[in-house]
Amino acid sequence: MRFFICGSALRGQPDHQTLGDARFLGEARTAPRYRLHSVADEHPGIYEVADGGVSIAGELYEFTPAQHAHLLATEPPNLYDSPVELEDGSSVPAMIYPRELIERNGYADISHHGGWAAFKAAKTS
Repeated sequence: MRFFICGSALRGQPDHQTLGDARFLGEARTAPRYRLHSVADEHPGIYEVADGGVSIAGELYEFTPAQHAHLLATEPPNLYDSPVELEDGSSVPAMIYPRELIERNGYADISHHGGWAAFKAAKTS
């Protein structure tokens, strides 16, 4: 199965090893229908919106069922597997974070960075 990665498991990020030997298919972006937040500055939280969305940068991987199960078992709490629309119009699974938890906890909206890696790079520069 193809899977969209947009957080700490991206290439060059600290949790990339959790993907094991999943096959990298290339860089990808979501359709401009999502918001991106920093969840306790540990991982991103994305969710779909009707208006005001942005395109989120990420990567596509090919997972076996075992690799997919491993990813789900190692994800932080509250993330769930749900389809996202890519900018080419295709739909693939990704990890989504509940909007109500983002709003309740006041997690910072980092959508203007366009992706988790860009946000992390901006914090270190």
